Amino acid sequence: MKRLLVSEILYWVIASMSIFQVIQNWESNKQKAYIFICFGIVSVFMALFRRYFRNKYSKRKMDKN
Repeated sequence: MKRLLVSEILYWVIASMSIFQVIQNWESNKQKAYIFICFGIVSVFMALFRRYFRNKYSKRKMDKN
């Protein structure tokens, strides 16, 4: 359970770092900024995916008790 929460937080950190890199690189290197936009989008979707399964797992665990 803790691992799912840690991995979800890690994906949010990666998304925020990617957004920061997009802001930094937008004027100087747009190709690199677009790559970081893709990383940010993928990490947001992965964090939401992890949250969905973490909530599903905790509901199933509560139903068993």
